Amino acid sequence: MIIVMRDDATQEEIKQVMSRVEELGFTTHPSRGAKKMIIGIIGDLNREELIESLGAYPGIDKLVPILDPYKLAGRTFSEDPTVIEIKEGLSIGDKKIMIMAGPCAVENEEQVRVTAEKIKEYGATVLRGGAFKPRTSPYSFQGLEEEGLKILRRVGNETGLAVITEVVDPRDVELVGNYTDIFQIGARNMQNFFLLKEVGKTRKPVLLKRGLSATYNEFLMAAEYIMSEGNYNVILCERGIRTFENYTRNTLDLVSIPVLKKLSHLPVVIDPSHGTGHWDLVAPAAKGAIAMGADGLIIEVHPEPTKAMSDGQQSLKFEKFASLVEELKKIAAAVDREL
Repeated sequence: MIIVMRDDATQEEIKQVMSRVEELGFTTHPSRGAKKMIIGIIGDLNREELIESLGAYPGIDKLVPILDPYKLAGRTFSEDPTVIEIKEGLSIGDKKIMIMAGPCAVENEEQVRVTAEKIKEYGATVLRGGAFKPRTSPYSFQGLEEEGLKILRRVGNETGLAVITEVVDPRDVELVGNYTDIFQIGARNMQNFFLLKEVGKTRKPVLLKRGLSATYNEFLMAAEYIMSEGNYNVILCERGIRTFENYTRNTLDLVSIPVLKKLSHLPVVIDPSHGTGHWDLVAPAAKGAIAMGADGLIIEVHPEPTKAMSDGQQSLKFEKFASLVEELKKIAAAVDREL
């Protein structure tokens, strides 16, 4: 249920309502939109009890039940699209489309630095790279761990790029949080509820990837776990789902963009690299995503894909990335966005 406050409600009136709701044993989740201030209420709700308890409080416009299972991630909680500030001067969810790019795995400092300089030159604002690499095979490269995090942070600071990297263990949230601007939750961890709750206790932005076989409802419920802990800075990422087709690595569900924007107020990012698994399919998938309204892209770029320690077959060379960004600018302009 949400409490919709009157347009002229004072801060003191809002505070009084929240205090009363919390006295009744519920958790409050305030959200100020462009037009309305609303207070989400989470708990074992008795609507009549709430109406009776809050009826005398000035400043309340109405109480609205939330019928969707995802109370905070859904449109009822916020009619306006959420804009998430990554750092000063850099946001996602507004008119400007965000490009995140970099190698799948951090291999060494030179590799990361060269890549960062190039992707910034061509228009990316966020450096991606894996320090902890959960792989299908236990014998595959597992990442440089904290040394990889240090490399990402140093290079990010030097270039002015924000940093996104994956956290795979609830015990590592504090460690990874010391080095990154955006937590990434991978597809295999979409329903690792202990991890979701742990990043939810922070206020750092979280890019949540859709699980390999997750429905939209399950995807949004995973986001709900993060938001229920108080962290509303969640970015939804479609990275392809598992179907009967095996030519591509996954089946990239571009229809997820309008569907998720209909169901949720959260920004939506597309991963055309994991979504296709083929470098030559990354560009058409990325262009389709921008045309369909994606707020951002996360793309794998490597100096020498044939020598990459992870996902070289789906990584773009610098010149391919540069030409793709130029093409994306034209599509962005056509749908009244900027890149």
